This record gives sequence, C-alpha cells and structure tokens, in this order.
Amino acid sequence: MEKLRIVFMGTPDFAVGILDTIYQNNYEIVGVITAPDKPAGRGQKVSISAVKEYALAKNLNVLQPTNLKATEFLSELEQLNANLQVVVAFRMLPEVVWKMPQLGTFNLHASLLPEYRGAAPINWAIINGETKTGVTTFFIDDKIDTGALILSKETPIGTNESAGELHDRLMQLGSDAVIETLELIKTEKVTTTIQNSATEEKTAYKLNKENCKIDWTQPGNTILNLIRGLSPYPAAWSYIKDGTAEWNVKFYEATFEATTHNKKAGTIFTTKKDFIIYTTDGFLKITCLQFPGKKKMQAHELLNGITFTENAVAQ
Repeated sequence: MEKLRIVFMGTPDFAVGILDTIYQNNYEIVGVITAPDKPAGRGQKVSISAVKEYALAKNLNVLQPTNLKATEFLSELEQLNANLQVVVAFRMLPEVVWKMPQLGTFNLHASLLPEYRGAAPINWAIINGETKTGVTTFFIDDKIDTGALILSKETPIGTNESAGELHDRLMQLGSDAVIETLELIKTEKVTTTIQNSATEEKTAYKLNKENCKIDWTQPGNTILNLIRGLSPYPAAWSYIKDGTAEWNVKFYEATFEATTHNKKAGTIFTTKKDFIIYTTDGFLKITCLQFPGKKKMQAHELLNGITFTENAVAQ
C-alpha cells in the first residue's frame, strides 16, 4: 500500500483536535482546506478559523476557497496530489472534490449515524434527552451525512453534561475513530456498511434564534435539556420582564426540581442567593446566566446588584 497523502478539511475547534491527532501520529498532511477569513465582532477585525490558526503554527499548506467548484481551487487541490481526504465540520463538498483522491474522502460526524444527520448533532442529542451518542466515520457521497459507514464509537451522555463538555469528549473519541479509520484504509482492511434509513430519523437542525428560545410552558426537564444542550454556545435564551424593564437573557446552567405549585409558568422568584423560574411541573433554579451588556455570571453574583419585583416573569 502506498503511503497516505492527506488533505484535511475543517473549520472550528472540534476539527482542530482531530487535525492535531493526525499530525501527532505522523501522517503526511499535504494540505489543509478551511473557511475564508472573515470580519467578526464590533470592530469587524478579521478573524481566522481555528483550523487555519493551528495549520499555520505547524507550517501546513493552507487553502481557503470561497467557491469549491472554482477552476483555480480545483487545480490547486489536484496539484497537492493527495490520495485521501479527511473532512471534519466543514461544508458540503461538490462531487468533483470528494471524488478526486484515489482512496476517497471520509467524514467524521459527531453522532451515531443515521441518527442526527446535520449541522448540530452534539446539541440536539442533549436537547432531545438522549442518554448516549458517539461518533461515526463514513465515505462521503452526494447527500449530507448519508454515505457508507466505516466505523462508529459510542459513549453515554452524563445526566448534567453540557454541550461544551460533550463536545470535548467527542473530539477525543473522534480523534481515536479517525486514526483507526486511517489505519484501516492504509492496511486495505476497510469494510463499509450502507446506512439504513430510520423510520423516524432524528435530525440535527441548524441552530437559530427561534429554536434556542425557551418556552416556559414546556416541562422542566425539557427546558433543562435545552439549556444544557446549548451551553456554552449559542445559549438558550428568554425575555425577562419586570414592570417596564425587559431584558434578553441567556441561560447556561440550572437544576430542576419537580413539585406541585399554583404559580404560572415563567413566574420568577428570587432571594439574595437563588434565582428561581417556575415551570408547569416544578421550578428551575438558575445557577449561571447572562444579562445584556454584562458578563456571564453566577446567579448569586447577579442578585447582589439587581432586585426583581414579585411581578417579574420570564417569557
């Protein structure tokens, strides 16, 4: 078997962990493809992707195409003479790109496929109250996350685990899965399995403002899972109103206690230390949150500087 010559494609932090593992295992990385630089923040300062930052630090060859079908990019990609492409948290590839290397193009996805195909598998597994998840490698085809499966690794989801914590664990598990996949390809021992289509597939929809908003009439555990599944980014949010004041508040940590009460869902009750919001079947004790213009803080820190009336409500 000839030596693997790898082109790696990815953009966010999750992809960096995988790229680093490939690099540390002494595989030849002939090129790294990542998103173009873009202005970010109030000053619109140009920011580079996490993958580009890592690749430059390791003196790896970086390409940042805006158009994956552009003749110039395809020519540059061909000249890298890769025989395998590895994709982690990138964008959909045109056929001319994923078919280019002799040994194919495989993707690492942070779910147990065919469940949670799509943009945000880590978040949705927690939001939907799953007790297990994992990572899967598969050869790319012309649809999103539907190609022939190579291998998967499973892990339980902790009762109070946040998306951020699960992200870091899956990055490690994903690194192991990618190295195993590379070894299978290198030794010509790959066997693949065609994906079954589940009757009711759970989808990892792209996160937006609407599906990150808390509905306080939902059961308490459902709300808690939303908070966990969106923490630390992009964060579950809700309006809080108190008299004429209204704030758009982000919630990062909470605990839920089931109990019967006669309060309307969304009613807020505070003491000097506790920030409580009632649900239909109990209440959430909010432990970490962020008001607009303020830093993320523990609830007791916030309550040192702000007092709510008995009319305060989350909605």
